[in-house]
Amino acid sequence: MDPLHDSAVAIATAVNRGEMSAADVAETVIPHVARIDAQVDAYLQLTPELMRAQARRVDARIAAGERLPLAGVPVAIKDNMCLDGTRTTAGSKILGNFVAPYTATAVQRLLDAGALPIGKTNLDEFAMGSSGENSAFKKTRNPYDLERVPGGSSAGSAASVGAFAATLSLGSDTGGSIREPAAFCNVVGFKPTYGRVSRYGLIAFASSLDQIGPFARSVEDAALAYDAIAGKDPLDATSIDRAAEPTAANLPRDLRGVRVGIVKEFDTAGLGTSIDTCYRNAYDELAALGAELVEVSLPTAKYGLATYYLIAPAECSSNLARFDGVRYGLRVDGADVGEMYERTRAAGFGPEVKRRILIGTYALSSGYYDAYYLKAQKARTRIAEDFARAFELCDVIASPAASSPAFGFNAKSDPVAMYLMDYYTIPVSLAGLPSLSVPCGAVVPEDGTRAMPMGLQLASPLFTERALLGYAHAYEQATRHADKLRPVTEGAR
Repeated sequence: MDPLHDSAVAIATAVNRGEMSAADVAETVIPHVARIDAQVDAYLQLTPELMRAQARRVDARIAAGERLPLAGVPVAIKDNMCLDGTRTTAGSKILGNFVAPYTATAVQRLLDAGALPIGKTNLDEFAMGSSGENSAFKKTRNPYDLERVPGGSSAGSAASVGAFAATLSLGSDTGGSIREPAAFCNVVGFKPTYGRVSRYGLIAFASSLDQIGPFARSVEDAALAYDAIAGKDPLDATSIDRAAEPTAANLPRDLRGVRVGIVKEFDTAGLGTSIDTCYRNAYDELAALGAELVEVSLPTAKYGLATYYLIAPAECSSNLARFDGVRYGLRVDGADVGEMYERTRAAGFGPEVKRRILIGTYALSSGYYDAYYLKAQKARTRIAEDFARAFELCDVIASPAASSPAFGFNAKSDPVAMYLMDYYTIPVSLAGLPSLSVPCGAVVPEDGTRAMPMGLQLASPLFTERALLGYAHAYEQATRHADKLRPVTEGAR
C-alpha cells in the first residue's frame, strides 16, 4: 500500500485491516508533503504534530475493534474552516493571527471518521475569487503547470490533491469555488445540496450560498468523504433535517437509460475551438455509455452572474461587518473608535474584498434595496424554477465546469473577466443544487505548450447526491481522463 498515491478507499481498508498503521501513514506523508509544497504552496500551515496525535488516536481505536471509514486517510482543510488550536485566516490579513477556539462540524466529522489533518490550505481572501490570486499571504501554483493558477477560491485544497500532497481535502463553494479549481487541477470537486453539510465553523462569505464539499482524485473517494461529513447539525440552523443516503457503496458503472440534459443556452462555440471540441467530446462520451442526450432550456441562466453579484456581495457586506478590530483579529489604533474601524478594515481587507463590500453595501442601502437585492432574490427564484422544469425532462444536466483551462498569473486583471469564469457554475449555486466537476479531457491553452485539464460539470435535482455521484463515477471509470495527465510536481505517480 502506498499512502502517497493510493486512494482513500485503499488507505482506509489497509489501516482498518492492520496492514499499515495510521502512524506509519503520517510519518510517510509528512516529509513528502513538505517537499511537494515547496513547489506548489498549497498550504498556509502544516500541522504535523496534530497529524501524529490523530494517528495515535486512530490506531488506538482500531486496536479496540472499531472500523473507521477514513482510517489513516490524509486530508487538507481549507483555511476558512476552524480547526481547534490552529491559525484560521480565511486568507486575509485581518485574521492573520486568529487561532480557532473550536473545530468546524465538517472537519470534526472527518476526524471522527479517522482522517489525519495535514494542514490548512490557501484560498482567495474570504473565498472571494476564481483564481487563487487574492490570498493575502502567498500564491498557490497549479500542479500541472507551475506558472498557471490553480483556480479559486479553494486554490490550495484543489492543488494539494492534484499534486498528491493530500488524498482528500475540504473546500467551500459559493459560486463555483470547488468545481472550477477541481477542473483546473484534474481532480473531482463535489458541492452537495445547500444544507446537506453543516456550515458551523465555516467563516461566512454569503450565507445563503456557502457550502462545504470534498476534493478527491476519484468520485469514489469524494463519495467516501461526503458520506462522512453530510447530515443534520443542530449547531447550524440552515442544516437540512433530512437523512443523507450513503453514496460510496455500489456506485454504478454505466449510464444506460439516464437522460442527460444539454443546456440550449450554454453554447460552448464561443469558448474557442479546442475547448468547444473538448466539451462536445464529453457529451458524446456520455451518449456512448448509454445516456440519452436531451436538450433543455434555462432561459434565466444568463442572469445568473448579475443576480449572484448582488446577492453574494450583499451577504458579504453583512457578514464581514463583524471584522472591526474590537473582538478579534487585526486592530489598527485610531484617534477614536470610528477611525480605528476605518484603519483596521483598510489595512486588513484586500482589494477584491473591499470591492464586494462596497457593492453589497450599496445594494442594501436605503432606497436601493428593492431595486437591487430584492429583485435579485426574485431572479434567483426564477432560475431555480427553470432548473426544476429542466429536470422534468432529464435526470442530470451536463455543462462546462469552467470556460477555459487554467490561465497564467495576472492574465485576468479585469474583475469582470474574472467573474465571467463562473458563468456556468453560478446558476447551479443560486438554485442550491448538488453538482460536481469530473475530469473530461485536456486542451493546450493559446498561450502555452502543455495540455491542461478540463472538467465536466454535472448537476442534479435537490438531495440526489447518490444518483449524481453514480453518474459521475460511471463516466469517470469509462473514460479515465484524469489518468492521462501527470502533474509536474516531484513525487507524482
